[in-house]
Amino acid sequence: MAYDALVLVSFGGPERPEDVVPFLQNVTRGRGVPPERLAEVAEHYQHFGGVSPINQQNRDLLAAIRADFDANGLDLPIYWGNRNWHPMLADTVGQMRDDGVTRALAFVTSAYGGYSSCRQYQEDIAAARAAVGADAPVIEKLRQFWDHPGFVEPHADAVAAALAQLDPAKRDSTRLVFTAHSVPVSMAASAGPHGGRYEAQLHETARLVAAAAAPDLPYDLVWQSRSGPPQVPWLEPDVNDHLAALAKAGATTSVVVSPIGFVSDHLEVVWDLDTEARQTAAQLGLDFVRAATPGVDPRFVAMVRELVTERTDPDGARLRRRLGELPMWDTCPAVCCVPPRRP
Repeated sequence: MAYDALVLVSFGGPERPEDVVPFLQNVTRGRGVPPERLAEVAEHYQHFGGVSPINQQNRDLLAAIRADFDANGLDLPIYWGNRNWHPMLADTVGQMRDDGVTRALAFVTSAYGGYSSCRQYQEDIAAARAAVGADAPVIEKLRQFWDHPGFVEPHADAVAAALAQLDPAKRDSTRLVFTAHSVPVSMAASAGPHGGRYEAQLHETARLVAAAAAPDLPYDLVWQSRSGPPQVPWLEPDVNDHLAALAKAGATTSVVVSPIGFVSDHLEVVWDLDTEARQTAAQLGLDFVRAATPGVDPRFVAMVRELVTERTDPDGARLRRRLGELPMWDTCPAVCCVPPRRP
């Protein structure tokens, strides 16, 4: 099938101090997040001048994708729209329509299945198209890429580079700690057509990265960046609680924290890990190094082109690179990742 554009769809973030509260209100609308938690997160942004790194990271990724497409003869216009802040996805879809785009592919900056990491982006695309009207372009989401080598290999190399910063004499007491965004337990249970997809894919990514980077070291998958009403159970343990448990057990002296749940070093990485988790580790006496995310690693950028080629090339199925289950295409089953009812 022919496509005439690619659109990068991302979370979005504020770029001025006065944007922070309206942005967070967009993010948390209808989720019952306590006002004190909203104020706490707003303060995190103010530590960085009210600017989230994510928008610039998306600009850098767009430029890298454009250069990769050009170098490989892929003549496809590239657009960018966000879920929660400008450029808003509906505005981008309107521009695509005005430019004559009729059918596009969407690359979402989330590797995993689940409601907030996959289905909600499908809903965002549908809402943006509805806002534009009947002449909005058809937009089909590219598949999840949690086990694609272009995602796994940069994470693995980043873990290896982080390990090289630690004292080699402490290698035997070093542990890998993989993190991803926590979600409500009920949402995790409903992820995928049979449930549990989000956790299962993250466990597989952790296994692949650990096997490539340091097969001799133990590792854990833990969670970060929890929000929402305190009475709602979320995936645990939190990374800070886990670091405390490691220190209490006494067998660990050093940790490499790898945020495999993310594709770039946005605020939930540079605050929740580089600031809070690093401080926790220092208080506990643990050596701490945070591994980088893929960002604009050439292998990650090339992965985007490969995902596009899977859909645009008649032989795309033979070009597919995956290690796990069959890929999700543009349409998920009706029962996939249905959001749980909130109390």
